[in-house]
Amino acid sequence: MAKIDRRILKSQLAIKQALMQLMSEKSFDDITIQDISDKADVHRATIYLHYQDKFDLLDKLIEEHIQAMREISDWACEIDWRTATQAYFEYFEQNYLFFSTMLSSKGAPSFRSLFLQFIMEEFNEEVDPSEERNHELTKEVMLPFMGTAYVGVVEWWIINGMPCPPPEMAKQVGILLERIV
Repeated sequence: MAKIDRRILKSQLAIKQALMQLMSEKSFDDITIQDISDKADVHRATIYLHYQDKFDLLDKLIEEHIQAMREISDWACEIDWRTATQAYFEYFEQNYLFFSTMLSSKGAPSFRSLFLQFIMEEFNEEVDPSEERNHELTKEVMLPFMGTAYVGVVEWWIINGMPCPPPEMAKQVGILLERIV
């Protein structure tokens, strides 16, 4: 695999951070490539070198975070709920600007749907309707219920400025998940 030039990575990071900062200030629809260029301190051509337009930039940024969460899932599925959940909450904390912007922004409503879809996919292997306590339930109801609850808790936590540290959130969410699954 070819190594990517650090200057390219630095430019891409500046562009992504600029978009997030701008989205925290104004609607995505009102953001222009020139705004991103000015905020990132790069030429417009540099943005177009890496992204087709601002929509492509946003899509790629969202894809990166979904992929990072998939990578957490790959190793977290081997450990207990609370430790795995703590890894997610630490990731959300480390990427607060992204998640707070995406979950509160009217300019990126697709993120919440993609996030919910991702969480439901992750819970799919964990949900077992054949267990005695779940005998009257189906996966078709359990998955959206659990996914929506999980996304809602993350959304509440982020929008309220992360009032509990990740270990405490993991503990509480872990207890709730154990009761449901």
